[in-house]
Amino acid sequence: MTRNLVLAIAAGFLLSACASEPAPTQPPPTQTPAPRPMPPSQPADQCGAAQAQRLVGRHRSEIPVPVNPGLQRVACTTCPVTMDFHPRRLNFFYDAETGLIKEVRCG
Repeated sequence: MTRNLVLAIAAGFLLSACASEPAPTQPPPTQTPAPRPMPPSQPADQCGAAQAQRLVGRHRSEIPVPVNPGLQRVACTTCPVTMDFHPRRLNFFYDAETGLIKEVRCG
């Protein structure tokens, strides 16, 4: 009986010696995202915002009617607008409560 016990213990040691340890699980290394390339430089005022700055502080009814509506947008400062950027589009943003123009910019 002792002999069987010794053989069983020896076999257990031999089998455990053959077993490989599992590789430690490590989280994958964190990679910082590659910086996004900057868009090519464009002239700062492709839409005429510099000329329209005179309207800041005036009522939105003074915004001129556009010749091409696709190149002008009028929205309140709290209104949802699309985030697409068009350098030739002139944007007028006004306060919804007062109707006063707060910002004029390209985009």
